[in-house]
Amino acid sequence: MIRLLELLVNGVSLGLLYALITLGFVIVFKATRVVNFAHASFLLLGVYVVAVTQPSVGFAVAALLGLAVAALLALATERLLLSRVDPHNHHAMAILTIGLNVVLTAELTRRLGEHVLPLGAPWDGQVVNLGPLTLPLTAVITVVAVPLLIGGLTALLTLTGWGLAMRASIADAEGAALAGIRLRRVSATAWVLAGLLATAAGIGLASFPSPGVSLSMESVAIAAFPAAIIGGFDSLGGAIAGGLIVGVVQVLVSGHQDSLAFLGLGVGDVVAYLVMIVVLLWRPSGLFGSKEFSRV
Repeated sequence: MIRLLELLVNGVSLGLLYALITLGFVIVFKATRVVNFAHASFLLLGVYVVAVTQPSVGFAVAALLGLAVAALLALATERLLLSRVDPHNHHAMAILTIGLNVVLTAELTRRLGEHVLPLGAPWDGQVVNLGPLTLPLTAVITVVAVPLLIGGLTALLTLTGWGLAMRASIADAEGAALAGIRLRRVSATAWVLAGLLATAAGIGLASFPSPGVSLSMESVAIAAFPAAIIGGFDSLGGAIAGGLIVGVVQVLVSGHQDSLAFLGLGVGDVVAYLVMIVVLLWRPSGLFGSKEFSRV
């Protein structure tokens, strides 16, 4: 029972990090109708900057630098690349992000190679004893901090002028533009938020018990894509639910790998996609998605 509880807490922690990544997917999609296939590269670049700068400037400053670089990259993607494409040609924009992802991945592969860079977070290597449970301090911080961050993001989307502008542009882009809403500003802010969320999640993913920043992090981050589809690509609540589902299922399956050996090695790595297929067969729009939106 204790082992199961530890797995559940770790699964919720991982699921909350997936939720942050998934929220980045969904916010960009809701604001621009574009699926950002370079999102995992934003995450990897952000944590790479943290890892290489923290020995000289300290972790706190390095984290701010990583967040800033990812946000600036996301903004440059929207301003310098996507703005040059027909705004109604969402497929071309998605293909453009695939190309950007290839370029970023190639450069990060050249820089990282087979190396694993320590993140240098002050909580790395520390564990917390909560009664009979022994948990990484990273998991405890994540379970406390991420809901607060999501709550702040929810307030931003529901209580601010930008959130109102984004909802108006989703409902009727032409009408919103006629009402004076600057659609490009809404789009740019959405991309910046996505870059910030990706890096924040990456810091959690690269912390203990993870050994640090490596190329394998990108494949971990890509698991947030089926989480977005499971929840519904246009639903913020669905993004959180999808992230939690994928995180908990992955950890539980990986934690019982010996009992599930008949399914083959590495089943924990593909279980997110199996859940995605099952959900899509039942609800093609995702658990909380709106049927009127086009799917990818």
